[in-house]
Amino acid sequence: MTTIETKGGIQYWHKIVALLFLGWLVMWIYRPVLAALFPEIQQTVGPQSNTELGLIASCYFFSYTLMQIPAGILVDKYGKKAVVIPGFILFTIAAVIIGNAHSMMMIYIGSLLAGLGCGSYYGSAWSLSAENIPAEHRSFASAIINTGAALGMGICLLSTSFLVKSLDMPWQYMLFIIAALTLALIAGFAIIIKEPSIKTVIARNKQQKHKTVTETTTKQKHSFFTSPMVACYIMYFATCYGYYMVVSWLPNFLETERGFSGGSVGSASSLVAFAAIPGALVISKISDKFRSKRLMFIIVLELLSAVTLLMAVQSATITLLLIGLVLYGLFGKFVVEPILISHVADIAPKNSYGTAFGVFNFFGMSSSVIAPPLTGLLADITGTKITGFYVAIAILIIATALFFLINLRKHITY
Repeated sequence: MTTIETKGGIQYWHKIVALLFLGWLVMWIYRPVLAALFPEIQQTVGPQSNTELGLIASCYFFSYTLMQIPAGILVDKYGKKAVVIPGFILFTIAAVIIGNAHSMMMIYIGSLLAGLGCGSYYGSAWSLSAENIPAEHRSFASAIINTGAALGMGICLLSTSFLVKSLDMPWQYMLFIIAALTLALIAGFAIIIKEPSIKTVIARNKQQKHKTVTETTTKQKHSFFTSPMVACYIMYFATCYGYYMVVSWLPNFLETERGFSGGSVGSASSLVAFAAIPGALVISKISDKFRSKRLMFIIVLELLSAVTLLMAVQSATITLLLIGLVLYGLFGKFVVEPILISHVADIAPKNSYGTAFGVFNFFGMSSSVIAPPLTGLLADITGTKITGFYVAIAILIIATALFFLINLRKHITY
């Protein structure tokens, strides 16, 4: 369903795109911030092993992942605004807790709460997107929304490098800035999102249940686990595994194993994020024009991601490493994700988008719980973080092959 509300020439779905862009921007200023500040955090809480530091990200992603399916169900039952606003209030509290932390336990607790709060966003965001953005603009609009994440990551890495590492600003101030931005975002959610009251949504859901309770419930459960949906879950798991491993460990890898220091760490790490912006916008626009070829776009982009990441970590020179990171950004998660999300919107049950995207993101984000500590553990065992990059590349190649085979079998069946 597309909403046509206009005010001053701006359609409602344009406002939704802008709001969701800002949502991802703020969340992604937060997501890499603690990983980028590992050395400064250790000055406050004491020396920690790579595995213990990796657990910070795991705490966030563990609770974030657990929230996906419940949050999606709540979105379908009570509406987007009723789920995302309380979630972001909790996110604000979590940022303040971490900013005042004096022990790893407080950081772990704050990260768990931040994950729970941010876990309310995915199902709400992509339900709003799927319901309000016209199908012919969906991939491009999704790419615009996703550039908020890429830009947020870039802003985070640059600001931590220059404000904290170069200008010696206390690392805690970054968390307080994020808390202030989140409060502004909550106001935006309250003002812009237009939907029926919670009572109306509940009453409507009750009426729908009375119509075909057994038939609808059974159908929906099965429709979340058709072979094309399972193929999407596998593909998103692998895509997220590689990306969140990079987000968690690339700054530290560049600093400890490639000789980068100070502002250069943030500048080099942010290349992945900034390169993703033009890549996502251009490729998603082409994908909208050739909607029947979306599966081919996904497969080719995933294989290019694996090749360029391998190029970056195996490079013998700094120049080749930077070129590899730029190319990984051009073809990686932020570029393939809008196309994958558009594909899910086409094949998922239309009256349960919140749950469908919650299940989809649950499988994708499960990898983010595993990748940071596993990479840290492999680094402790082997003495190098390159092993973790090789594991991510192998997972991506295997998942792409499975995605291709499952969809090929479905195509042949038809």
